[in-house]
Amino acid sequence: MTIDFAALPPDFLWGTATSAYQIEGAVDEDGRSPSIWDTFSHTPGKIDNNDHGDVACDHYHRWRDDIGVMRQLGANAYRLSIAWPRVVPGGDGPANPKGLAFYDELVDGLLAAGITPSVTLYHWDLPQVLQDRGGWPERETAEHFAAYASVVAERLGDRVTHWATLNEPSCSAWIGHLEGTMAPGFTDLSAAVRASYHLLLGHGLATQAIRAAVPDAEVGIVNNLSTVHPATDRPQDEAAARRLDGHVNRWWLDPVHGRGFPADMREVYGVELPEKPGDLETIAAPLDWLGLNYYFPATVADDPSGPAPHVRSVRRLGVPRTGMDWEVDATGIETLLLRLTEEYGPRRIYVTENGSAFPDVVRPDGTVDDPERQDYLVRHLAACASAARKGAPLAGYFAWSLLDNFEWAYGYDKRFGLVHVDYATQTRTIKGTGHRYADVIRDHGRQARRAA
Repeated sequence: MTIDFAALPPDFLWGTATSAYQIEGAVDEDGRSPSIWDTFSHTPGKIDNNDHGDVACDHYHRWRDDIGVMRQLGANAYRLSIAWPRVVPGGDGPANPKGLAFYDELVDGLLAAGITPSVTLYHWDLPQVLQDRGGWPERETAEHFAAYASVVAERLGDRVTHWATLNEPSCSAWIGHLEGTMAPGFTDLSAAVRASYHLLLGHGLATQAIRAAVPDAEVGIVNNLSTVHPATDRPQDEAAARRLDGHVNRWWLDPVHGRGFPADMREVYGVELPEKPGDLETIAAPLDWLGLNYYFPATVADDPSGPAPHVRSVRRLGVPRTGMDWEVDATGIETLLLRLTEEYGPRRIYVTENGSAFPDVVRPDGTVDDPERQDYLVRHLAACASAARKGAPLAGYFAWSLLDNFEWAYGYDKRFGLVHVDYATQTRTIKGTGHRYADVIRDHGRQARRAA
């Protein structure tokens, strides 16, 4: 499939993405304290195969090699996350010099390789010491997050301008506190709603802290969004689709764009928000960009007896699915990009994650061919380019993920990487999809040069 990149700017960011707990390892080195994911992953039965992130991809020791892989791909940007328990092991209080030094070196290495660092401050690894004090359902966690953001921004802000406060706060709140299949593993609607509020408050406070330390900072937030479809045309199912859209999309988009928390969802949850005067203005701090993580659409039916938001997923037959059993629908990413553009008017949008897991086969010659993942990548990139032609201010795409890694509750069986990781030897091998991505990046460069 040939992709027309004419609508993408010449300085488009072609990146890859990872997160600290999923790749770094070195969980007890150089002063790092445990996170909620260390605790959760070492709780028997929580993770497939009882896997954990103690070593993961050993990126903490192999980051120079991983930058070399990025250069082979031709990527000009890298989305990384900072490990809060590595930088501020106590959750609040003094910073850890060795933790900051690691990210200093990593950022310097990226810049020396011509790769723009895009820093995410929170990708789910809350210091366990703060969880022991109540975690995200407590207001003080948002305040500590802002203080931690200030520490990182002051240290890296002379070289980093591209900042994200939170990654997928919906997962932290809903999956971690309502569904219980991610850290900290709660199933408490009241705690989940309070956590959702304080996550967004933390975003607003951290935005202020970053801008105070880095006047030219470009600050955004990253949300995992889905297109939502009713299973039938029954009014009950259409209402269920509206509720799920509120749960996974509008609850996270409306407040940061100054619209407050959706009234219909406040009624669905029936939980009083821990509001204080000025909070909504803080949460709605102006954004320089909006991050979209997209993987799959949702089809739902009404389930009045189920937990909020009272929906159940419906499996559509005859639809291709990934190794995660997620439906493949590249049109969804275009739909969301255009919806964000039309309804929220962001200055810029970055696709901050998009990718697929499929079983990989290492050939006798050591290569890894993955045609299904390649097809997924190209179709979604074509949909992104189509959205840009229709007016979406798309400024970059970060493929998930640079490396196969610790895939949260799924452990190491699910592989999203452009690069295969042999966990026994830590050998990195660029897959067919990685080579295809490199071709795409080169194609855009050629098209941009011809248009100049």
